[in-house]
Amino acid sequence: MDPIQRVATREVYRNNWMTVREDAIRRADGSDGIYGVVDKPTYALVIPLDGDRLHLVEQFRYPLGMRRWEFPQGTAPDLAETPPAELAQRELREETGLRASSFTELGMLDVAPGLASQRGHVYLATGLTEGAPEREPEEQDMRTAWFSRTEVEKMISAGEISDAQTVAAYTLLLLHERR
Repeated sequence: MDPIQRVATREVYRNNWMTVREDAIRRADGSDGIYGVVDKPTYALVIPLDGDRLHLVEQFRYPLGMRRWEFPQGTAPDLAETPPAELAQRELREETGLRASSFTELGMLDVAPGLASQRGHVYLATGLTEGAPEREPEEQDMRTAWFSRTEVEKMISAGEISDAQTVAAYTLLLLHERR
């Protein structure tokens, strides 16, 4: 039995990308409370690796008010039921134009488990061939570039890469390579 039981729920906000709900809850000791929850579909994150090079995307992140480098990642509300491996292939092709002959699942990430239900599957993409990106209108300002592992690690240390999913995914890659 869960230590927290949902007693009631109400939708507070909805758009094509997310739903915000407020849940009335009861804790194990019987006390009442509330949780605000952001529901978003499962996403896929792709680590494109070619030898010592990693392919990153840079885009303006509106909530932060700045451009950020990160691994290709995303979801689509109209494709919420798409298997994660297919979603990963789609995101890689869409954002970078790259196609991979091999996808290896490295693990799962929880975006912000204290407030969001969203989970993400992390894939390593190898055997890469280049093509034209197929970006959505929201991605029109996106840039892409190859970086060496040393450059990526320096960018993480300097805060130039601060996307938590990208940093965590890089850790999953390092752990995968140790096996």
